[in-house]
Amino acid sequence: MLVFAESSSFWELPISGFDAAIVAIYLLAMLALGIWVGLGQKTTVDYFLGGRSMPGWAVLLSIVSTETSAVTFLSIPGMAFAAGGDLRFLQITFGYIVGRLIVVWLLLPIYFRGEPFTAYEVLERRFGKSSRRITSLLFLVTRNIADALRLYLAALVLKEAMDLEMQLCIWAVGAVTIAYTYLGGVKSVVWNDCVQFAIYILGAGVILYKIFALLPGGVEEYWSYAVENDKLRVFDFTPSLTATNTFWGGLIGGMFLTAATHGTDQLTVQRLLAAKSQRTAGWALAASGFIVCFQFALFLLIGVGLAAFYSQTEVSFGSTGNDRVVAHFIINHLDPGIIGLTLAAVFAAAFSSSLNSLSTALVSDIVLPLSGNTLTRETQMRWAKWSTLAFGLLQIGIAVVAYRMSASQSIVNEVLTIAAFTSGPMLGLYLIGVLAPNVSEKPALGGFLCGLIVISLVTFLPRFTDMPVIWWPWYATIGSAATFASGWMLSKTPLGAKHV
Repeated sequence: MLVFAESSSFWELPISGFDAAIVAIYLLAMLALGIWVGLGQKTTVDYFLGGRSMPGWAVLLSIVSTETSAVTFLSIPGMAFAAGGDLRFLQITFGYIVGRLIVVWLLLPIYFRGEPFTAYEVLERRFGKSSRRITSLLFLVTRNIADALRLYLAALVLKEAMDLEMQLCIWAVGAVTIAYTYLGGVKSVVWNDCVQFAIYILGAGVILYKIFALLPGGVEEYWSYAVENDKLRVFDFTPSLTATNTFWGGLIGGMFLTAATHGTDQLTVQRLLAAKSQRTAGWALAASGFIVCFQFALFLLIGVGLAAFYSQTEVSFGSTGNDRVVAHFIINHLDPGIIGLTLAAVFAAAFSSSLNSLSTALVSDIVLPLSGNTLTRETQMRWAKWSTLAFGLLQIGIAVVAYRMSASQSIVNEVLTIAAFTSGPMLGLYLIGVLAPNVSEKPALGGFLCGLIVISLVTFLPRFTDMPVIWWPWYATIGSAATFASGWMLSKTPLGAKHV
């Protein structure tokens, strides 16, 4: 039996020149699209928000594409493929749907009062300048770290596929992202997101079709295997914070998590602000939850199919190789040309959409306020483009450092977990602003700090004590609740006695 352990390569040979050419053509097409849509942009409203004129369907697909990474494309099928795996992870999308509807009702109207450029401007209106600067700076730090490490993971895929040197792969993926974002601004990002969505959904569909074709009994054998091995289980109503893939964790935890990521994070809020109207933005955000549900279902069904297919072979991926099964299937069982298309789908999910959002936050929340809003239109555009370039190079640099430190998947996941600490407390801060009008800036920021401390304890104490490990979707719920509760209580102390 051929076993693919964690340390072994899952592709024995690089892809053909034809497949490599398909991937290269896709990358060049992204650049061409960036150049085309970037023509005529002269103001930061155009560069950062697409002139506030993006159609709803494009915003919808951009939102979904932005939250889909190469890791998602490769790892979600692995959940259903694994021994004992099934479709229960789909339950988290139920929370995603509810959470986005809540954002449309509760937070979206705030963003469309006036014409803000970032999610954090509304905090200044509600609390003060410190809230805006602190939250924007946290976004700049955590988003750069997180997307740099996602770049590192995407480059690992490119390295294995094309047999290239790792640092060259990092620079290749990073440079393409910088180029189309620098040239086209948010319009380029949104339209490329739409293309990327189409490519990776098409790639996923091709994989599922090929699985059906390779199984001797086709679709009938697929469903027979799935039923016999209990692979179609969706619901688990276990009332537990520690059990994974439960209905309550998915519904409640997923609801708070998506409210945080899609209601307070500049990466998504920027796309909403680029829509033609509040109604358009609301429709796009609400619909995105259902599209993600469909997408996750597709990825999980691929995992079930791969389990059925590989159960008939001598190939084993070991206990740590579930995330590798999709890549192995692409290279070893798809036809030439289709391999290139499907790898392009993986890369489509790999490119970061954050550079323009980072530039928007820096210029709008930091540079302009510090300059007294006196910068000319031309100077603002120079800041916008040069900061896009700078953030791209920074992410490439962090990815290279991760490679030179020989960062493992587990280490990368640890850092990504830390980078996501602010999501729950950030939502708690916004909820204070909306639901607790008598809480001023100091107690609100104090609550935010308390929320960060609570999340840190929940995450790290189980590693040093007998405290049980809580399933990660609950983190945003705990963080936002801790922030809201402590902020409200601090407002009853001398710290909150005077509004600022």
